[in-house]
Amino acid sequence: MTNPANLAGTSVDLRPAGLDRRNLLRGATALAATAVTMKTASAASVAPLGQTGAPTLSTEPLPLGPLPGSRYPDSHLESAKPKLSFGPSDFPAFAGTMAVERVATGFRWAEGPVYFAAGRYVLFSDIPNNRIMRFSEDDGHLSVYRQPSMNSNGNTIDREGRLITCEHSGRRVTRTELDGSITIIADKYNGKKLNSPNDAVVASDGSIWFADPVYGIGGYYEGIKAEPEQEKKNVYRVDPKSGDIKVVVDDFVEPNGITFSPDEKKLYVIDTGFTDGPDNPSHIRVFDVDIGSGKVSNGKVFAEMPKPSITDGMRCDTAGRVWCSVGWGDPKEDGVRCYTPDGDLLGKIHIPETVANLCFGGQQRNRLYICGSTSLYAVYTGVQGAMKP
Repeated sequence: MTNPANLAGTSVDLRPAGLDRRNLLRGATALAATAVTMKTASAASVAPLGQTGAPTLSTEPLPLGPLPGSRYPDSHLESAKPKLSFGPSDFPAFAGTMAVERVATGFRWAEGPVYFAAGRYVLFSDIPNNRIMRFSEDDGHLSVYRQPSMNSNGNTIDREGRLITCEHSGRRVTRTELDGSITIIADKYNGKKLNSPNDAVVASDGSIWFADPVYGIGGYYEGIKAEPEQEKKNVYRVDPKSGDIKVVVDDFVEPNGITFSPDEKKLYVIDTGFTDGPDNPSHIRVFDVDIGSGKVSNGKVFAEMPKPSITDGMRCDTAGRVWCSVGWGDPKEDGVRCYTPDGDLLGKIHIPETVANLCFGGQQRNRLYICGSTSLYAVYTGVQGAMKP
C-alpha cells in the first residue's frame, strides 16, 4: 500500500491542524446555509407555463379547399327530412352554391373557436401544442396568436371585444385586455383551485359563465396532471361588478360546452359524462335562466347524442336553433348537428374528422367555422349566428 505521506518524495503533515472549534463552526454554518438555499430553491420551483407540445410535422397535410367529392348541392349536408326540393330540405345549413371547405390544417387538437369581426379573423386553441392560432379569413393567412397559451381550451368574446379564455394548465379563466395584458377572471372557488375550465360564454350584462370539468388535469397531454380540489364539477357565474364567483349548477358528471339562447332566457350546457363511464350522459341540457340573478331552473335534457358519440361545443343562430359538434363515436356521425329550439333534429354536416367545437363568423355571421381534430373547416349557411357570443 502506498504511504500518502511520502507520495512522490513529498512529506505531507496529516495532522488535523485546522480542525479546531472555530473552523468546525464555520463549516457547519456554511453547510446549513447551503441546505436552506437548496430547500428554498426546491420550494420555489413551478411547473412550466403549460405543457408545450412538439411541433406537428405535416409533410403531406390534408388538402385545403372543398372536401374531396364535393359538388353542388354538397352531399356533406344531410337533412333529417326527406328531400322535397332543391338542396337539403328545410336544413338551414344549405346556402346554395357552397360546399364544406378545409381552410387550415396541421394541429393536434383544434378547439374553442371565436370570431373577431373587427379583424375578420378566427382564434382557436390547439390544446396539446399549447397555443392559440389565428386564421384570417380575408386572405387565408394562418399564424400563432399566443404560445404558450396555458393549454387554452374554450374561447369567447365579451361585449367590449376582449378575448375570454379557459386555460387547462392555469386552471383559470382569463381576459385579454385591449392593451394585450391578461386579467385573471377566476382561478379559485371557496379558496380551492378550479378543476380545469373548459368553455365559457358572456351574457349581455357582462357576467361570465363557464363549465369546469376535470379533463385538463387528467394527464400531461392537454394540461398538467393534478388532483381535483373541488368536490363537484360545476357550472359557475362570475358577477360583472363584484367579480364574485358562484355555482349555478352542481349536478353534472362532466359539464362541457355552454351557450345562451339569443334572448338569454335559456342556458344550454353539454354533459360529456359518458367519457367517464357507459352509464353516464352524453347530451345537452337546457335551463330557464335569469342572467341578472344568476339563477337557473327547470333543467331538462334538450337533446341526446348517439352513444358512443359525444357533443363538445355549441352555438345558437338568431332563430334560436342549436348547432353542436359530434365526434368520438361512429365516424358516420362525425360533424355538426342542428336542432330546433324544441330539440328536433334538422340535419347534419358531415366532417371527415372528430369535431370538437364551432362558431359563427364572417361579415354576415353566416359562415360556420368548425374545429375538427387536426383542421379548421368552414361552410356558408343559410342562417346567421346570434350576435351574442
